[in-house]
Amino acid sequence: ANIGQMDTPKELWKMITGNMALIQVQATVVGFLASIAAVVFGWIPDGHFSIDHAVLLCASSVATAFIASLVLGMIMIGVIIGSRKMGINPDNVATPIAASLGDLITLALLSGISWGLYKELESKAYVNPLVCAFFIALLPIWIIIAKKNAATREVLYSGWEPVIIAMAISSVGGLILDRTVSDPNFAGMAVFTPVINGVGGNLVAVQASRISTYLHMSGMPGESPDTAPRKCPSPCSTFFSSDVNSRSARVLFLLVVPGHLVFLYTISSMQGGHTTLTLIFIVFYMTAALLQVLILLYIADWMVHWMWGRDLDPDNFSIPYLTALGDLIGTGLLALSFHVLWLIGDRDSDVGD
Repeated sequence: ANIGQMDTPKELWKMITGNMALIQVQATVVGFLASIAAVVFGWIPDGHFSIDHAVLLCASSVATAFIASLVLGMIMIGVIIGSRKMGINPDNVATPIAASLGDLITLALLSGISWGLYKELESKAYVNPLVCAFFIALLPIWIIIAKKNAATREVLYSGWEPVIIAMAISSVGGLILDRTVSDPNFAGMAVFTPVINGVGGNLVAVQASRISTYLHMSGMPGESPDTAPRKCPSPCSTFFSSDVNSRSARVLFLLVVPGHLVFLYTISSMQGGHTTLTLIFIVFYMTAALLQVLILLYIADWMVHWMWGRDLDPDNFSIPYLTALGDLIGTGLLALSFHVLWLIGDRDSDVGD
């Protein structure tokens, strides 16, 4: 959108159909792989395997991924076209809306679909495998449509690595969360995890999109010698230089504290955290959040430039890695904060209610 590749109706329609088909392929495949990973992670510690439950999980996961991607894709198209018409940079609004609505829509769909399919498990056992087969059977149609578009054809072949690795990285964060909240002393962590991960992922996605657009303005990936990748950028150049991307990094970093204070106040007023918001808790929580965003913005500066120098489009490759790392780092730092708070004696009587 920013470099004028969606200005005519023909270009716009071509971009929409190609990308919508591509995300349906990725959603179906990754939804299927995620269900397999979930089955394995559940089977290994429990030592119990149920084929009915595995198929139920597969059907729920694939259907949720497909429908959520379809809905989000249509929302994103509307947001980007609307932003362009209103003179707003889509980089500043598209990725946060995608990231925040992604969690909300996906969780709502997953709970609703899995509950509905679970009810059919006893009386109509064929429904779950039928749902799986239906969405997998649609794959060839989406692949054919995506292959016809030059922009999405490349990603169809080369775009699997970041999405699958990102899924694996996020799964590690999920295991950390699962292990931590299973201890009644740390059950209060559950409500804060989506907040710290969501804010960190949103902010770094905005920065990655802005750097990528800045690089695209000067040509195609790998073409511009003046935008060669920095092997190891210094923190000073990332956060304190006069460069436009450094200024946006400072602004995004400064949004962390007021943003989290709003969320903490909301959680406290809704009594949803099972953790009293003491001063020492807020200090530890904010330290974890600031450290997470600091690390992510630094990694984004290096990763986007490195990918650009490797002839890879950062829009397709960097954001899955960065948001997954946001999940892992955020969950890890939050778990560490809860453990340290417990060790130093900040223990709530209502934790784990």
